[in-house]
Amino acid sequence: MATINDIGVAAAINIVTAFAFFIAFAIFRIQPVNDRVYFPKWYIKGLRTSSIQTGGFGSKFINLDFRSYVRFLNWMPEALKMPEPELVDHAGLDSVVYLRIYLLGLKIFFPIACVAFTAMVPVNWTNKGLDRLKHSNITYSDIDKLSLSNIPNGSARFWVHLCMAY
Repeated sequence: MATINDIGVAAAINIVTAFAFFIAFAIFRIQPVNDRVYFPKWYIKGLRTSSIQTGGFGSKFINLDFRSYVRFLNWMPEALKMPEPELVDHAGLDSVVYLRIYLLGLKIFFPIACVAFTAMVPVNWTNKGLDRLKHSNITYSDIDKLSLSNIPNGSARFWVHLCMAY
């Protein structure tokens, strides 16, 4: 049985891993050797030259400008504020479509998740449907108290679930 502690540990591991991958992406993105991977359209337009052909040995592979490590996330607000035609020209149509799908998902599912969390968790958590089963052979954990199984049959609390489904 999964408990709330188990889910918390799994969430913490996933958050730390996602943060580590994000930091690795941000660091690899500013390395000169990876320019062709992260900025291919700039090479096609001639806005960028190969770092392998220019500079000293160390500067070909590693970015030695420490100021760029401090401001490595400055591209995010600029990318979100950039007009769509300019973003297509800068990053490509596939990036714009991905960004639009992502933002649309946030606009749709974040409010739904907030409403569902504020309505469903109190309804399910405060009910005592599973506590009546303590004397039976059924085992349950804390996470089961957040589910529909904590509501007994015929309860008026099912109306909340029905309203949230629509």
